[in-house]
Amino acid sequence: MKDASATAARTGAPPRSMGFLDTAALMRIKSLELRARVVVEGFLKGLHRSPYHGFSVEFSEYRQYVQGDDPRYIDWKVLARSDRVFIKKFEDETNLRCQLLVDNSRSMAYGSGEVTKAQYAATLAATLACFLMAQGDAVGLTTFDEKVDQHVPARNRPGHLRRVMLHLEKAPSGKGTDVSQPLAHVSELMTRRGILVLVSDLLAPLDTLETQLSYLSAAGHDVVVFQVMDPMELSFDFQKATHFRDLESGADLYVDPGVARAGYLKRLQAHLDALRRTCEKHGIEYHLLPTDRPLELMLHDFIVARRRVSLPARARNLSSGGGGKGGSTSNRNAA
Repeated sequence: MKDASATAARTGAPPRSMGFLDTAALMRIKSLELRARVVVEGFLKGLHRSPYHGFSVEFSEYRQYVQGDDPRYIDWKVLARSDRVFIKKFEDETNLRCQLLVDNSRSMAYGSGEVTKAQYAATLAATLACFLMAQGDAVGLTTFDEKVDQHVPARNRPGHLRRVMLHLEKAPSGKGTDVSQPLAHVSELMTRRGILVLVSDLLAPLDTLETQLSYLSAAGHDVVVFQVMDPMELSFDFQKATHFRDLESGADLYVDPGVARAGYLKRLQAHLDALRRTCEKHGIEYHLLPTDRPLELMLHDFIVARRRVSLPARARNLSSGGGGKGGSTSNRNAA
């Protein structure tokens, strides 16, 4: 077990001791905010139970206690769980600004099982919001279909998380999906560099998407794409002929899966490959997420990627002797 844990720490793989929540069971929790907190707390507890401590310290609201720290800020609950001493971090300024861009079109209402793409996407966004705001980061939300529906600027203040949750709880309503227009709108509003997280099934033409993604990347934003899809959309493992209805257009189509499967999978793979190539071309992080994938793994992948992005910037800051954002100092030390 020691060797496996050491390998996990080197490769960025989640530790084996971390248990994962079944997504169908998670979605039975009616409160979106509670679902998100269950994911975050389960993720952090799993890390504290494992020997993979250095990872969680850097990217949660905790850091390891060192001699001279004020004992008033020790987290005694974490000490009881992990037998290690951590203190809460207090940053002079917000670490980062994150804008969540979440697809609210009718295609997101599809689910072959207990979990719809909309439920999964909303819980994903809520989980990131809970995690980032807990460590002092500012989070905003933009929901869209063929146009921007709701826009909440990035903030970190009392009551803001609840406002984000209320918008995420809204059921899918828009007919079509147009990612390029919402991206253009958000790019105009994001005057400061930050993280843009796009959550969508992205079952739409990609011709204009690349232009908007390239603008955001060129402006210095850290862009993350989560493509949320139902497992049956990826496998098309339907067993008998049936009627399919387009949730956005309302059109009905009678399909024999045995006849259509090969052609469908070929076109789907071409679409996924094109999207992946677009993201790679512009240095954009891309994740394909089936709705049965544990959200703790999503959070793990998100944090590992942020670590890869932040370490080179931190090294540049230290080598130049700068005291910019990457080297912000805690209030305690500043005092």
